[in-house]
Formats: sequence, C-alpha cells, structure tokens
Amino acid sequence: MGAQHRIVALWGLVIGIAAATTPGAGASPVPPVSEAARAAGFVDVRSLIPDAVIDLRYATPDNFVGVPLYPAGARCLVHEELAPGLVTAANLVRQGGERLVFWDCYRPHEVQVAMFEAVPNPAWVARPGTYARSHETGRSVDVTLAGPGGLVDMGTGFDDFSPRSHADATEGVSEAAQANRARLRDAMTAGGLTVYTGEWWHFDGPGAGVDRQILDVPVV
Repeated sequence: MGAQHRIVALWGLVIGIAAATTPGAGASPVPPVSEAARAAGFVDVRSLIPDAVIDLRYATPDNFVGVPLYPAGARCLVHEELAPGLVTAANLVRQGGERLVFWDCYRPHEVQVAMFEAVPNPAWVARPGTYARSHETGRSVDVTLAGPGGLVDMGTGFDDFSPRSHADATEGVSEAAQANRARLRDAMTAGGLTVYTGEWWHFDGPGAGVDRQILDVPVV
C-alpha cells in the first residue's frame, strides 16, 4: 500500500472512531481546513473530538506576551498523525467525566519568533531556528483537563515559568494537583504522546522532534 493510500485509510479509521465514541457526532460539521493546511496534513481538532474545549491562549491577550498572537477565529490544527492518539486520550478522560482543553496546537514560525523575542530564555521558550519542530509542525499540543466545575487544578496555570511547572514537580504542588497531572499524563501516554518534562501541559506526538521545513500555514 502506498503512502497516500495509507494516509487515506488512517484518516478514514480515525473519523470512524471519532463518530462512534464521541458525543455530538450529529452536530454541524466542522468547516474544511484551508488548502495549505490540508496539504501540510493538518486537521481541525474539533473534527476529531467534538466536545474538546478550544481555548487558544495565543489568540487572546491572556498569555505571557500580553497581546494576541493569532488572528480571531484561529483553529486548533494538528498533524493527522496525532489524530488516533488524541481520540484515545479524549475517550479515556471522558470516562472520568472530564474533557480535554487545548491551549495551543500548530504554531506558525513567526509566532515562535515573537515569543522568543518577548522571553529570550530557551529554558522556557524554544529558540526559533532554520527548521521546524514540535508545535511548528503541528505535532505537539498544550492541553489540560476540564470537569463539570471548570478547569481542573494542576498546580499552575498555562505558561507558568517556574519550577512548579515541571511535569514531575512536587514542591509547591498539592497532592491533588499531582494526581490530576498524572491522570492527564496517563491518558495522553495511552494515545502515544509524551509529556515534556519542563511543562506538565506540553505533549509531543510522533515525529515532534524531527527537523522539518518551516511551514507557512494560516491558523484560520
């Protein structure tokens, strides 16, 4: 089977899984992604997980830069290779009455540049280079959990540049928050994604660390 046919077969399988296992499958369909996004292999997370909470912080001033870095109507785009794993993780957290919340997905290169200019510390913000990795290729996501009462306590907020943000932090992080982080981590790991040790909210999917050509894909 050729690569193109494998992708089509994989995508068909994911759509079937999402329709069979997620609520809201009969809701209005998600608009098609742009031609550039489709060519890059990107899909809209809402087409995979209809009950996902999309809260793209960089589309608002509620981020460490303090101004919106994405345009209004920005989408949560991920590479299709992450699709089966995200569906698996969403199904697992849903069993406990929770939903996945997406804070960031695909991130254009120029946004990464703006972030590093604001906080030029590679310990907290990846230094932009001549290639793309991680968020810039749609193969990483920043996520948390929401329950019936709102966001689940994880011990810190998003982009908290302190040691408490480390995935395995214990000092200053309550036992309940540690357990919540572990629950999120277990679900994402079951889907084949790996937590970044420096940020409990950041998870890398297959191929996130591979150097790739810088993309020029709109997030709308």
